[in-house]
Amino acid sequence: MKIHPRFKLNGISYTSDELVERAAYWSKEGQSFEKSSGEFLCSWLDSSESIFVQTSGSTGQPKQISLKKGNMVNSALATGDFFKLKPGDTALMCLSAEFIAGKMMLVRAMVLGLALDIVAPDTTPLEKTANTYDFCAMVPLQARNSLSQLFRIKILLLGGAPVSTELSKELIRYGSGIFETYGMTETITHIAVRKIAVQGTAGNSSYFRTLPHVQIIRDQRGCLVIDAPGITEGSIVTNDLVELKGTRHFKWLGRYDNVINSGGVKLIPEQIEAKLSEQLQHRFFVAGVPDAEFGEKLVLFLEGEHDTKQILEDIRKGNSLRKYEIPKAAIPIPKFEETKSGKVDRKAILKSFLED
Repeated sequence: MKIHPRFKLNGISYTSDELVERAAYWSKEGQSFEKSSGEFLCSWLDSSESIFVQTSGSTGQPKQISLKKGNMVNSALATGDFFKLKPGDTALMCLSAEFIAGKMMLVRAMVLGLALDIVAPDTTPLEKTANTYDFCAMVPLQARNSLSQLFRIKILLLGGAPVSTELSKELIRYGSGIFETYGMTETITHIAVRKIAVQGTAGNSSYFRTLPHVQIIRDQRGCLVIDAPGITEGSIVTNDLVELKGTRHFKWLGRYDNVINSGGVKLIPEQIEAKLSEQLQHRFFVAGVPDAEFGEKLVLFLEGEHDTKQILEDIRKGNSLRKYEIPKAAIPIPKFEETKSGKVDRKAILKSFLED
């Protein structure tokens, strides 16, 4: 694949041959985050037209799929156009190249001619560099831990997990170039963005706006169906429940496979969690547990040790939840299991609880 002449990696310009050599060295001798970057670069720079990547489960069970390199280039160009990135702009990569978000930071840099710095993908990435950047992508946890340093990033994309109401309130104090993204491996990262605006300005919205040429509809379940010509191979049917507004805007409601049917009332956990996030400061989630009376009952799972009786009492006294959205029980879990990408593994936690 062609490399833009303005591309730099950690301050150094590379020809294709030199980058292959660097990638091979990293894949064998580098630190863990350099190894994943090196392995991806080796695959990207070989003669094949596609690469294999692991999905996270947005469209069903996690699986390996093949992505065309040409489509990945098109995705990079679409991002560059949307955010007006230009050759020579600086970018920070603080996400693992094991996953599509990290892979695409490398692709964007090579295609658009960005000067890319790579640091370890830990929870405090801006502590690893003193530079300022035109462009960066993080997961919400990294942004939360970097709030006082976000002024060093002109355009910041947040993805991998929903941005909580609490974090949004913090972010609006730190700049106008912060965007929550919607996307997945199958769509080669984001196909829509939601601006988190500076407090007191227009633009902050709960609706995502699609990138140009992306077409969206809802299926019979109420889930999002995506068609992104030149990026996706046909339509992508997701398990994400959405509310559409016109042809280019949608609000993410939650996951179809997480919906709880409690006594005939359908509950969307993510909507309840958004309300609870204003009261609870630690990690938590809600899920349906089999129940003789209701079929499924709504249960709150909390990480760490807590006075669950008091927490439930406080929730009942709050004004944000409707009667049927109040959890019937609260279960403390010492430490939440996580997926490889660092997300709370709801299914594994729930399975362990039910098997005990």
